[in-house]
Order: sequence, then C-alpha cells, then structure tokens
Amino acid sequence: MRIGGNIARLLKRGSVLALRGPLGAGKTCLVKGIASFLCIEEEITSPSYSIVCEYEGRIHGNLLHFYHIDVYRLSGDDDFNALGGEEYLFGRGISVVEWSERIPNSLPRESLFIDIEIQGDRRIISVSGVDQ
Repeated sequence: MRIGGNIARLLKRGSVLALRGPLGAGKTCLVKGIASFLCIEEEITSPSYSIVCEYEGRIHGNLLHFYHIDVYRLSGDDDFNALGGEEYLFGRGISVVEWSERIPNSLPRESLFIDIEIQGDRRIISVSGVDQ
C-alpha cells in the first residue's frame, strides 16, 4: 500500500501504469495504495470479471478518472481493442493495467512499467518507463 502511494506521487493526467507479475504478487494491493493516494474511498477489488472499474479520484486537488483494468481473461490486444480499451489508455485519466503483458501492443510507449517478483515471502518491485 505504501509503495503504491509513493508511485502515485509520480502520476499525472494521462499516466498509464502497466503492472506485471504472477498471481498473488500483490498487483491489486499496489493499486489500492495508488487509489488511496488519489483520495478514492470506494473499496478497490480486482476487476477480473468486469475487466474495467472506473473511479473518481483527485490529484493535486483536481478531479480525475481512475481506471483499474485487469486483462487476465483477455486473449490479447485484439480482445482489448474490441472492448474499446484504447479509450482508457489514451484519455485524460490515470489507467492501471494488471496483467499488462497480455496486451503489449496496446500500451502507450510512455507507460510506466511495474514488475513484481515473488521471492519467498518478499516482493521485488522494479519500475521502468520512458520519461517518467
């Protein structure tokens, strides 16, 4: 949660976070920390079946849309695009995509990539991206 809040400090309108990691790595927990920093009071759960959950948050006092996207159940970029996924990634909100490795061609080049690796009871988190 705390790491999610720290990552959220780097975000601005239009930011896309691409989360990668195995089942149980803590992707949704990270999203909860980001949502908390954005003053979202609703309970954050993984949108595995609905694909996208939309929330209203605040960043620097300004209202914005926060999209929590889980593409685990999709077959790839074509499925994502058929659902109108690009609208979430190229809008003025903040988008966080769990299982982003399933839609590599749909992600903006400027995405912030967060990889979570499980090592025993520890998590190793790596952050990379262009100009972020």
